[in-house]
Amino acid sequence: MKEIEQTLEFIVEVEKLKAVLRKTKPVGLERRENSAEHSWHVCLAALMLKDYANEPVDIDRVIKMLLIHDLGEIDAGDTIVYASETAQQKTAEAEGVKRVLAMLPDNRGDEYFKLWCEFEAGESAESRYARAIDRVPPLLHNLRGGGHAWKENDIPKEKVFAVNSRIGDGSRELWQVIEGKLQQAVSSGILK
Repeated sequence: MKEIEQTLEFIVEVEKLKAVLRKTKPVGLERRENSAEHSWHVCLAALMLKDYANEPVDIDRVIKMLLIHDLGEIDAGDTIVYASETAQQKTAEAEGVKRVLAMLPDNRGDEYFKLWCEFEAGESAESRYARAIDRVPPLLHNLRGGGHAWKENDIPKEKVFAVNSRIGDGSRELWQVIEGKLQQAVSSGILK
């Protein structure tokens, strides 16, 4: 029973991810997306697009990575991907992930922290695919929302293409489609 109590406390703690606001707005809404919504959205996207991964992937591992990849934001907050990731920010996120996962009983969090580290390193087929998919919803939000976050944060097209080209590391076919949409955004003046 103690293990169940500890797990319930973890479940309550991770609900704080709902309070972490991101820079993009969900399609058709005026409010900011929260990190919990983002985690759900990228998991569903990963499942639906898995057949386009460059290499065969264990989709269960990918989904686990995506479910935990932003847990550190509970403590560290969210930073826009186009800002320079600092060592201080990465350390704060890692410490946050460790703290939250330590709430789980019987060192069960160790397995998930290893998956978080694998996601961050981006060296396995699963992590490359997960990191690719992680970029898709924010791009769709901007593409369908008049480039709102790009404009508000003064993000130039060169940075958008450079940062998001990592999609090709996980799925060349997906990057080809997204890159075409970004080119259309440049042509239409959404992305400058």
